Amino acid sequence: MFVNQKTVSFLSGVIAMLSLSACNGIFEEIYDAPQPEDTKIYGFVSVDDATHMGRIYIDATDYTEWHYVDLHGKRATTVAVGEEAPEQWDFAVHRYDAKTNGGAVMESAAAGFSMLSAINTIPAEAFVSDKWTTDKITVDMSQMMDGIIRYAEDWYNPVLSGWLHVDTSTMPPIYTLSGKVYLLRLADGTFAALRLMNFMNDAAVKGFMTIDYLYPVQP
Repeated sequence: MFVNQKTVSFLSGVIAMLSLSACNGIFEEIYDAPQPEDTKIYGFVSVDDATHMGRIYIDATDYTEWHYVDLHGKRATTVAVGEEAPEQWDFAVHRYDAKTNGGAVMESAAAGFSMLSAINTIPAEAFVSDKWTTDKITVDMSQMMDGIIRYAEDWYNPVLSGWLHVDTSTMPPIYTLSGKVYLLRLADGTFAALRLMNFMNDAAVKGFMTIDYLYPVQP
């Protein structure tokens, strides 16, 4: 795994406020430490074969992990960043980041699966493929207090990753769910619809991703 290290310049006023540790200080709202859940049921927690809909629940609190989702086989597999992906997968989640397996994504105007437009009315150019990135996939913040954050180089889908916006210009940061349905065109030409419903668990620990899906989406 090639890891890119960059030095991040923080405002002097923010630095002055970091007398507390990163866990208890001003960045607590950004970098919550993983905490155990009472209910540890992850992966495809709900599947309705009649409607082709279901729910996926992922513990994405660890910045050193990708979570690969196979919509065909209804499996979610966790793999360390930089390690080989499973043979079958359709999209993957790293914290709030997302990538696809040779797919492409568009953000629809729909706020629910029943509101989606017909697939055959959507132009192919509306879908955005993954981009190679060197400064999106955060893997190490142990030197964050010194203004250093380490990133892994990897593929990244900027559209699907837009399902959650984190505004760090204010403290604490503001987290905003897009609330939109994202259409994923898979490598085999089929389509899935995804909607991020929540990014926290019941204890308000961030990084626990609740994703509703519809697969396959009928033309």
